Amino acid sequence: MSVVPLNPRPMLNALIGKEIIVRLKWTPSGGGTQEYKGILITTDPYMNLQLEKTTEYIDKNSSVEKNPEPQYLGSVLIRCNNVLWVSASEGKTENGDEMKS
Repeated sequence: MSVVPLNPRPMLNALIGKEIIVRLKWTPSGGGTQEYKGILITTDPYMNLQLEKTTEYIDKNSSVEKNPEPQYLGSVLIRCNNVLWVSASEGKTENGDEMKS
């Protein structure tokens, strides 16, 4: 069975002007996940992402620390090497949690 590489640029270009979720590779201190939900304004050949109306969601995955409230950030530029995955937003995170803005 062979693997066919897919080019992510057409998918990103199709998401311009739509709400997306971006998960970062790097975890916040103490572990967990860090995601951004916002409207994709533009992307470049390196796949850097510019988002507007962005909200940051952090899940600490810790029974000791409480998850912080989502933070509204506004305009954000995310460097390509920090991105783990990008998805069209449907109001939920990948693990099924409701993302409220």
